[in-house]
Amino acid sequence: MDLYRLASLGNANFTPLLLPSKTPFSISSFVKSTSVPPTFLCMATTQHSTPSNIVRRSANYQPPIWHYDYIQSLTSVYTGESFTKRIDKLKGEVRMMFHKVIDPLERLELIDIFQRLGICYHFDDEIQRTLEGIHNANHGGKLCNKGNIYATALEFRLLRQHGYNVSQEIFNSFKNEMGNFKACLCDDIEGMLCLYEASFHSVEGESILEEARDFATKQLIEYVKQSKDQNITARVNHALELPLHWRMLRLEARWFIDVYRSREDMNPVLLDLAELDFNMVQATHQEDLKEMSRWWKCTDLGGKLSFARDRLMENFFWTVGVIFQTQFGYCRRMSTKINVLITTIDDVYDVYGTLDELELFTDAVERWDTNAMDRLPYYMKICFLALHNSINEIAFDTLKEQGFHIIPYLRKVWADICRSYLLEAKWYHSGYTPSLQEYIQNAWISISAPVILVHAYFLVTNPITKEGLDCLEEYPDIIRWSSMILRLADDLGTSKDELERGDVPKSIQCYMNETGASEEDAREYIRSLISETWKKMNKEGAASSPFSQTFIEIAKNLARMAQCMYQHGDGHGIEDRETKNRVLSLLIHPIPLRIENAQHENH
Repeated sequence: MDLYRLASLGNANFTPLLLPSKTPFSISSFVKSTSVPPTFLCMATTQHSTPSNIVRRSANYQPPIWHYDYIQSLTSVYTGESFTKRIDKLKGEVRMMFHKVIDPLERLELIDIFQRLGICYHFDDEIQRTLEGIHNANHGGKLCNKGNIYATALEFRLLRQHGYNVSQEIFNSFKNEMGNFKACLCDDIEGMLCLYEASFHSVEGESILEEARDFATKQLIEYVKQSKDQNITARVNHALELPLHWRMLRLEARWFIDVYRSREDMNPVLLDLAELDFNMVQATHQEDLKEMSRWWKCTDLGGKLSFARDRLMENFFWTVGVIFQTQFGYCRRMSTKINVLITTIDDVYDVYGTLDELELFTDAVERWDTNAMDRLPYYMKICFLALHNSINEIAFDTLKEQGFHIIPYLRKVWADICRSYLLEAKWYHSGYTPSLQEYIQNAWISISAPVILVHAYFLVTNPITKEGLDCLEEYPDIIRWSSMILRLADDLGTSKDELERGDVPKSIQCYMNETGASEEDAREYIRSLISETWKKMNKEGAASSPFSQTFIEIAKNLARMAQCMYQHGDGHGIEDRETKNRVLSLLIHPIPLRIENAQHENH
């Protein structure tokens, strides 16, 4: 669904954004309905000691399309000293080129290209010094004095993206006496694209940026209808489908490399660096993936728990979207384990387990005690032991490296998610439909983002601080907003499939039940909540925090990855659609290098 429809949401009569409360939820707050569907009475009352009488559901998940032998066969030529020397040479040339640029606007344009090509992390110091200099010298607004909407919007977006406080008021100079954006701005399509992208860096209450988004969106839609320039039209459609600020960084880089290659102003050194860097990073990801494939095969959870989604590749794909840089391989690998375990345990609660069994499993996780396994059925025993061993491994590594005992923190997040899963199971088996607020209060936990992000904190933070731990314990807002976006994006993409197989109503159905709205109106409302939550995320990302910038970016990237994975439906559970193509382009197929193509043609 194109997101230009969000442009008018500021004027729509939507109810206030639902917020996850900081008051801990409680299973006891659930009032069980007396109307229990007869089909499921045996699931709620049958003891686990008589498994032959248990009726179990099946989600009919398809087997994985990425097989172990195929993953282990992946190889890349883009490794070794020769490629390291070549990329270091290219980085040196780009650095020299950047320092020779004097004009502030040209520097901003280069920074934008660095980011879109996925190579900005090589030039963090140069980018920060440049933006700090522009902000300090011009107070975040001098470029707009030129009357150039393109320059002003580009400066505004890059400065806000990097945490600088730039006022929305700089766009007032582009308005007429009536307070509307000037019609003459419509002739500058690049300016409209920049204004549109800048508007997504707004925070709550910034009406000027709401107006800017509405204005730019309308002009871009009109341009697409009339334009015959296929290159610009493709870029405009790409932006209208999903703004740059909400996109998965690595997929965007792969897309933009192809776009940049065909541009008249293409810089061959920049393109060479971007292509080679992409392939070298991909080679690192392939080694991470192969290691995780060996671990997953060793657990045999995919084989033993055939009712669950066997989605190693998709779970690894999530981690690449969250943190792709080569130096964070340990975080990627451990996060993949966490994601795979979440997927499996989610299916235990959603599909296979009886209420009696789920109560026992929840108790075992809360106690974090292998002695509690004695009461579990076999399939839960191996699931719990895989969880227990994997999380204890992370805790051991942290204790060894930093001297912090983190099991209490990790145990808490797993207990929280299992309690939230159990509550949803009780809702389902009793036929209960919660209010939207009641649903959200539980669902921002059950979507698993708190588990993912709390583990990520320990995987990338060195040194761990008491201030960070104290903040983490109550789930800080950066985790809450990321969780909300993940939950709502998931609901938009998967609720139909989940309801068809049998599941608790999602946010869309809760809103429809509560308000009498149509499904399309309910979906529009959920999209509006995503947009409003991003404003909160923007504010939180720029605020003073005990967390590192790396962790804050992980939280943002998880939200971006959610909108990528569920953009066209259930990209996590259904492999052979858009997700397959994205995996191929990001993790399997290297980019044919321009240099190598030229050498081949010469021969």
